[in-house]
Amino acid sequence: MTDRVYPSAKPNPHPPQPLNGGGPAFPPAKSQINSATRLPYRPQPKPRRSRRGLCCSCCLWFIMLLVVLVILAAIAGGVFYAIYRPHRPAFSVSVLRIAALNVSAAGHLSSRVDLNVTARNPNKKLIYFYDPISVSVLSGSVDIGDGSIPAYVQEAGSSTVLSATTSSSGQTLDSAAGNDLRKSSSLPLEVDMDTKAGVKIGGLKTKKIGIKVRCAGIRAPVPKAKASAAVSPGDGCKVKIRIKIWKWTL
Repeated sequence: MTDRVYPSAKPNPHPPQPLNGGGPAFPPAKSQINSATRLPYRPQPKPRRSRRGLCCSCCLWFIMLLVVLVILAAIAGGVFYAIYRPHRPAFSVSVLRIAALNVSAAGHLSSRVDLNVTARNPNKKLIYFYDPISVSVLSGSVDIGDGSIPAYVQEAGSSTVLSATTSSSGQTLDSAAGNDLRKSSSLPLEVDMDTKAGVKIGGLKTKKIGIKVRCAGIRAPVPKAKASAAVSPGDGCKVKIRIKIWKWTL
């Protein structure tokens, strides 16, 4: 008996037909496969800078500019001080006299105080020019009188004697203050002066700034039947510079 040989698979009734006229078949090109699935090209928009980043950059530049300006101002101030050695003006009450002081039974005050103030400019190259100076004489919390000194210019390295008369007419005092003034033979006094002053350097004038002067520790006799004697305190006064920045006064 002879053995039979069986085929491993059924024959394909439709064998694949060769392409290109019977030549060998090649797989499709890679470019053809990619072109079938590739999306059309769309230009991508440039990324925009966020507002937060822009704000941070502006703040950084502003801070840097501010620092530079502060450094330049400090350098300019140092050069100015090294060249001119500026000093504050000095004031002192050279003569003061209570010419009249009367308190009526109803508590109305009538007074007159005469005083001389010596102003000194210790700078050798700076000239001060002053606005009118308001003058007030006080005894504790009581305003004895008010007056003024006209505007003036003080040359470098000079001293000027300024005369003023302060007065009060019809001011009403409380009973305690009125009784104290009637009984006192002498009064402790303070002289307050308020003005604005600028500096002149050659042909350049600076903007005027506020100046507050207070002269304390003065005691003057109260006139009775005759005029009282004048006193010469001679002590220096405290000078404060007041600089106004927007709404604040330093």
